[in-house]
Amino acid sequence: MPTTALLRREWAAFGRPGRLIALAAAALTIIALGLLSASANRSSCAGPCPAAPVIDDGSIVSDRFWFAHRGLGREGSITVRLTSMTGTITYPPPDHDQIVPGLVPWAKTGIIIKDGLRQGSRYAAMMMTGSHGVRFQYDYKNDIAGRAGQVSEQSPRWLRLTRSGDTITGSESADGTQWHTVATASLDGLPDTVRVGLFAASPGDLTLRKVGLGGAIEEVRFTQAVGVFDNVTIEGAATGGWDSDPVGQMNHTDWEKHTNPSGVVEKDGAITVSGTGDIGPVGEEGPRDVDTTLPGLIVALIILLVVAARYGVRTTRAETPRRMIAARAAVIGGATFVTGLVAVGVVLPTGIAILKSNGIPTQPVPVTTGTQLIIGLPAVLALCAVLTYGLGVWLRRDWAAIAVGLSLIVLPYAGTAFPLLPDTVAEWLLRLTPAASFAVRQTIVEYPQVTAHYAPSAGYFPLPWWAGLAILCAYTMIVVRIALGRQLDADSGRR
Repeated sequence: MPTTALLRREWAAFGRPGRLIALAAAALTIIALGLLSASANRSSCAGPCPAAPVIDDGSIVSDRFWFAHRGLGREGSITVRLTSMTGTITYPPPDHDQIVPGLVPWAKTGIIIKDGLRQGSRYAAMMMTGSHGVRFQYDYKNDIAGRAGQVSEQSPRWLRLTRSGDTITGSESADGTQWHTVATASLDGLPDTVRVGLFAASPGDLTLRKVGLGGAIEEVRFTQAVGVFDNVTIEGAATGGWDSDPVGQMNHTDWEKHTNPSGVVEKDGAITVSGTGDIGPVGEEGPRDVDTTLPGLIVALIILLVVAARYGVRTTRAETPRRMIAARAAVIGGATFVTGLVAVGVVLPTGIAILKSNGIPTQPVPVTTGTQLIIGLPAVLALCAVLTYGLGVWLRRDWAAIAVGLSLIVLPYAGTAFPLLPDTVAEWLLRLTPAASFAVRQTIVEYPQVTAHYAPSAGYFPLPWWAGLAILCAYTMIVVRIALGRQLDADSGRR
């Protein structure tokens, strides 16, 4: 029988009401739970929330710091000497509102050239950090290392930013005489006059609290960074004097009002700038749109694996030709792929639209990432179904095939999606089992200059999507090969 005719016949045999209802139930589970989850997520602001900082490509970023600034023309520079960098970390109850000295690794203070005070506008900055030495950062996602080490009155750091049109060059020096260029950035479209000056920012202190069987959840403490500058020199300054403003909201919480408010103090020729917040990609508090819209994936996966296992057991006999088994594997894979394609194609755009209407900030989904999600997830579901179908053919027992399928795929995936297991165990499960394939749903990007909990329970997979998909393909090929090996070749038998 021709392959096309065989596939048509097997599809007709597969399309029994019970199986079609199960596939429809899986799709509706993904859609319904996803839309309910999105609808339940609403802004917690009393009134309109402050707009999230957004850059030119639509990405949400962190852009909050204290800024002592003035105008700078198209040609000019700022040079400063940084003599001290200190900070505080606030421990809320039940730690008795304790404030201790200390700097988080990516606390930063230094000099910055910025296109106005609007959050999300373009910038380039030279800075000292809490634990990563001098850095040149620009446009939120770019980070270039300068010299390592700390700063003190005995070992100050000189920093310089030079503007020539749209080109910004960052330099550093130990003595103010011998200068080392760290990096140069081109910020196309800068206006004739930009803002230049001193800044301080400090992201939250991220700690992990143990829960479950060794898992961890994130806790973030309020922090502040303080920089002390002197020998401030600006060439090419525009008309007007110095101003002092926060970029983004600051000094609004009780912590800030009643402890150490951020701001600028000038005394004895030194300028002290204190601030909180961050400038860069979003960290722990960033949006997780995909997680919000796909809570039904685990339930749907269980339904699909049960259908596939029963299909493999109920339709296979010892004399079933291998060619027919391969055709049935293609049918169950194709039916599952279409089911997933419809469900994911509906729930992702609709769920994200609901989140936006509820005032929840959402990250834009690039075309490549959208394709990875809308095509990749159905492909993963299809391969999981084929794998479990192969288990049914191989093991010949409903309960055994379902148990093995759930143990190989669902349990590792579900167990790592929540902060239940230690991060190391969760990461190895997502390297060694077919559940690694769900890396196709990852949209989180790991940035070295952002302290975050890059773990499976926080939505981060240890392997790239293509590697996880390759692991699932390998499992599927091995199981199907073993299953086919159990069957008699009908043609050979006749010969």
